[in-house]
Amino acid sequence: MNLKGYNKKSKIVKAVTLLLLLFSLNTIAQIQRVEPPFWYAGMHNPELQILFYGKNIAENEVTVSNGISIKSIQKTENPNYLFITIDTKGIAAQEIVFSFSKNKKVIFTKKYTLKQRKENSASRKSYDASDMIYLIMPDRFANGNPKNDSQKSLAETANRNNPSGRHGGDIEGIIQNLDYIQELGATALWPTPLCEDNDPQGSYHGYGQSDVYKIDPRYGTNEDYLKLAAELHKRDMKLIMDYVTNHWGAKHWMLNDLPTYEWIHQFPGYAQTNYRMATQFDTNASKIDAKMCMDGWFVKSMPDLNQSNPLVLKYLIQNAIWWIEYADLDGFRVDTYSYNDKIGIAKWTKAITDEYPNFNIVGEVWMHDQAQMAYWQKDSKLGAIQNYNSYLPSVMDFTLHNATSVAFNENQADWDKGLMRIYDNFTNDFLYPNPNNILTFVENHDTQRFNEIYKKDFKKYQMAMALIATVRGIPQLYYGSEIAMAGNKNEGDGAIRLDFPGGWNGDSNNAFTQKGRTAEQQHFFDFTSKLFQWRKTNEAVHFGKMTHYIPENNVYVYFRYTDSKTVMVVVNNNLTSSAVNPKRFQENIKDFKFGKDVLSGKAVDLKSEFNMEAQSVWVLELE
Repeated sequence: MNLKGYNKKSKIVKAVTLLLLLFSLNTIAQIQRVEPPFWYAGMHNPELQILFYGKNIAENEVTVSNGISIKSIQKTENPNYLFITIDTKGIAAQEIVFSFSKNKKVIFTKKYTLKQRKENSASRKSYDASDMIYLIMPDRFANGNPKNDSQKSLAETANRNNPSGRHGGDIEGIIQNLDYIQELGATALWPTPLCEDNDPQGSYHGYGQSDVYKIDPRYGTNEDYLKLAAELHKRDMKLIMDYVTNHWGAKHWMLNDLPTYEWIHQFPGYAQTNYRMATQFDTNASKIDAKMCMDGWFVKSMPDLNQSNPLVLKYLIQNAIWWIEYADLDGFRVDTYSYNDKIGIAKWTKAITDEYPNFNIVGEVWMHDQAQMAYWQKDSKLGAIQNYNSYLPSVMDFTLHNATSVAFNENQADWDKGLMRIYDNFTNDFLYPNPNNILTFVENHDTQRFNEIYKKDFKKYQMAMALIATVRGIPQLYYGSEIAMAGNKNEGDGAIRLDFPGGWNGDSNNAFTQKGRTAEQQHFFDFTSKLFQWRKTNEAVHFGKMTHYIPENNVYVYFRYTDSKTVMVVVNNNLTSSAVNPKRFQENIKDFKFGKDVLSGKAVDLKSEFNMEAQSVWVLELE
């Protein structure tokens, strides 16, 4: 062996290795983040805005390979950001390279991938009135992987004894219990946000996100989220992402080094929203009140994003589209929709639905008047009065929720109480451009538990669930309702977000299995499963027309019907049995002779008077 030659060669190899290492470290130091991390070829909107973040990165000149056209390079007052917009029109899926130069010398490069979209991605089918949505809080549902309960990189660690703490539920726990969710009759799953939330406390709800391109490691990985979507799709079920456009968490990585002062609303710094959403359309509202509703922070730990800033808006649009493509999503629920800049959120919504014409988005518009809620639905004639269109396909029926929260405790016939509250809610359907596409519910993760209000009264639960299952709109069930879960919101949000029994090793009660349920849990579960499994089979309660009759003696009767099917629903909210004369309903009964109750199997003669038990409901398929 020529030792002298070997040593010389070894030194050259080490020098080259060192240079490559220095080059690599320089690249890492120069580029700390790229968002979106990759993109897709063949999008409806070919313009792609890429955020490059790194120390003084704006000092560089930028070019891109493969004949790609750079439409704009935007710098801000912060030299650590570059926003580069390229044109991907007609560009096939491929890898491209961005070169960053100083004095005409390339300092470093960055590869970027344009991926192939899934076939028919743009025309994907979303959730609609044929679905039943099951809403869960992942941290409180099931702990499938105890090893990820706490993470060194994240502030809050698991403490199941703390009602406001992390309890360890995760994506693997959801996947392990999809059989249970499917057995309930659910066809779509809405988990509250799963992206990283690094708040030091109370982070379990996920609405203060710190990285919107990353699943919180305490829930799992991005790949786990993809697996959840795939497992749902195997079952012909849908995945709905809970998306937050209005705010981020105070620990979001960008908040430590804002791209621009106007990325968030500042006064300077923090100022509280007044929560008065009516100022968004009130022609008499003062400018300061309207501004404080839209621009004020939802809470102090959630900085308010400025959707009127084009860079912010484009960032949010692309993040939403990226998740749809990447995770093969089936829809969105948008948190605090009506707190956003109203022009900005309309542009965001339209950009999503332009890209995916069938994609459904339901916005949280927590208002207590049908006209005010209807203002926010796509193509609203109320919004048109002010030349406004939100382009939002769906809103949440909070007025129906309000009615169901009190109506079943009002057992006497009255002008405006009891089941008249339910009837009156539907008399305002003419205000909605599309009442079939409204989300209906009796409770969710922010409201008082239904079974707390009604003290686990099974008869009242039956009436309410049968109502939600058969009226117009998309029914949503909150986890645990089906096993009589209660909890008093007045004791804190943790009380309405309890751990699902059986989701943790060592739980004494496992409500995920028939064997593990108590008699009461099984009673509630059997009814719920039977009701919503039936609902999947009947198109009349999906998209049929509705005719209802003014409640008499606190008995409410309505029909859902198509040309081929008719369903008659009879709700008796009295404390005593009630006689019902079907002659009054001949307009809808027509030539039908019998109705079969889908809940009990009982046949009801529609040609003579019948008696309804106290506080009971029939869902009759007419024959």
